[in-house]
Amino acid sequence: MDVLISVFVGLHIIGIAALLGGFLTQMKAMSAGTARFTPAMLHGALTMLVTGVLLVGFNEMDGTPVNNVKVGVKLALLFVILALVYVKRDEEHVDKALFGAVGGLTVINIFIALLWH
Repeated sequence: MDVLISVFVGLHIIGIAALLGGFLTQMKAMSAGTARFTPAMLHGALTMLVTGVLLVGFNEMDGTPVNNVKVGVKLALLFVILALVYVKRDEEHVDKALFGAVGGLTVINIFIALLWH
């Protein structure tokens, strides 16, 4: 079970890298008002959702305690990120504030994962 959990943690990190990487590569475009949500950002967020839910299930099956409040907060943030990216995915240009909000919520989600024990 440890190997399976480690594989899905790796996939979860790949998902967040795609989401955050898509945001970071467009920082200059965001300041110019021409940023847009890329397919990599949507797929990264979806990967995070699927692997995160599976990780909770795997940890429960393994008998590892899961902080359900932490998971709930992270899931709520991810749903907001997913909703914004999904709804605006076909637009040529996304508002700076909206694009920045996705990046900010992604970073907050990372720090919740790392700092909330």
